[in-house]
Amino acid sequence: MKTFFVIFCATVLTAFAVPLKDDFELDHTGYPRFVEIPGGDGNMHLVDLEEPVDYQLLEDVARNPNNNKYLLFTRKNPRNSQNLVMNDANSISRSNFNPNVPTVVVAHGWLSNQNTDINPTIRNAFLGKSDVNVIVLDWRRLAISTYPTAVAGVPDVGKGLGRFLNFLNRVTGAPFNRMHLIGFSLGAHLVGNAGRELGGRVARVTGLDPAGPLWNVNRNRFRPSDGVYTEAIHTDGSAVGLGIGSAVADVDFFPNGGKTQPGCITPLCNHNRAWELFASTVTRNHLVGRRCSNTSQVNNDRCSGSSLNMGNDDLNKRG
Repeated sequence: MKTFFVIFCATVLTAFAVPLKDDFELDHTGYPRFVEIPGGDGNMHLVDLEEPVDYQLLEDVARNPNNNKYLLFTRKNPRNSQNLVMNDANSISRSNFNPNVPTVVVAHGWLSNQNTDINPTIRNAFLGKSDVNVIVLDWRRLAISTYPTAVAGVPDVGKGLGRFLNFLNRVTGAPFNRMHLIGFSLGAHLVGNAGRELGGRVARVTGLDPAGPLWNVNRNRFRPSDGVYTEAIHTDGSAVGLGIGSAVADVDFFPNGGKTQPGCITPLCNHNRAWELFASTVTRNHLVGRRCSNTSQVNNDRCSGSSLNMGNDDLNKRG
């Protein structure tokens, strides 16, 4: 049985049982029609959750996974990326990719790209800790579209990432049990779909404050079965938060109650704190969660059960 640090397993199963009417009809249950959602530029943007989806863009994204860039960083090239190309074995063999060390994939959120703060922060944390391949997924073509269109396209970008990693496995022998997929906000649901495309075989999938708007009853959201071990860190997870407020993984951490964070006065600060905390745990592995027996303990930050370190880079982590 899967174990959860903060919310009963039944809560998660119930959420997944509610399908969308079709792949692109997005239900904003629990949220008002107009909400402010942050982009990677550090600003809040007013979003109409009922805005029509751009089907033409979605069809092109589904047809052309090479719209997305897979940018490799290693200790040999910690600042300047090498471009890995789907179905181009030479792009892999000419690069510094090492199949004998772990592979970490980082996926940004809405209105973001390869240069958004989450990417260099997590990249530097991993490369400063150990010898790994860090692949930054830049999916800006879809990510800079309207929020509803980006949400609708997340599954196809995730599937494309899964197919790319399958290609990487075939070409180099890099094993799935040494892969760690990490995504922030919309990127969290994206890496969940990538893990699903690979049959849940990747060692770890980490969701950093998985996006809340248009995801409460979305069948394509992050799931416990997306990896061998799945973990979510919720930092702005109120009922109408930027992050989803319910448990979605094998283990869900709600630091400081999961709704607001010390030192933050805006939802944007709370939301970003997820990747800041995670990067810190990769470096120091110093933050410890306590298992909660009910939602009241979560909301009041009074959990006292068994302990488990939050985040970190342990590929064999279980909870």
